[in-house]
Amino acid sequence: MAGCVGTAQADWSATLTGASDYLFNGVTQTGHQPAIQASLDWSGAAGMYAGLWASNVDFGDDTEAEVDGYLGYRFEFRPGYSVDAGLALYTYHGGSDSSDANYPEAYLKLGIAGFNLNAWYTHDYSGLDVGHVVVMLQKDFEINDRWTIATQLSRSTSLDTDRFAWDGDRDHYLHWQIMNRTSYAGFDLALGLSGTTLSDESGDTVVLFTIGRTFAF
Repeated sequence: MAGCVGTAQADWSATLTGASDYLFNGVTQTGHQPAIQASLDWSGAAGMYAGLWASNVDFGDDTEAEVDGYLGYRFEFRPGYSVDAGLALYTYHGGSDSSDANYPEAYLKLGIAGFNLNAWYTHDYSGLDVGHVVVMLQKDFEINDRWTIATQLSRSTSLDTDRFAWDGDRDHYLHWQIMNRTSYAGFDLALGLSGTTLSDESGDTVVLFTIGRTFAF
């Protein structure tokens, strides 16, 4: 691994999260039912990081779980300005053909004076051999030392509607989300709303609640 960072220079953490719904770019992955999610993360002193993330899913077939891996590098070149780039792999498990939906993704995240401009690209979205791009703008507003309003707006775009289209014939949709975040007794709590411009019920506006705890070791 680049940088040859030893374990003495690295930080490990694990996070366990409960969510009222697993939303991926605003689209439910659990049929608007709760999800249990977990992650294991490694962070090196030189800016390298890697991790695994998992959740239950429900696509109406035999697929039961999603397990993702990621590897990236983040650096801050001046206060409030940062670059984060990496690769992710989405994998699905449970059914004999669940792995057909596996796909890789590249991402780039720019921190600019309190705003985050993020982009993801894959050439094989959901294993369908179709290009897909997501562009997201994020901004957090600190109300005080305990409460933060987290906002985001994104656009998901299919690059070939003959292979994959949203709502049957659309090449893109918008997703918005606003969450009120806080911490209490070591737990991270968030409550808010998430919705999309999709007409399908999988992208309906929903109340989203999450509770999580991170353990460092």
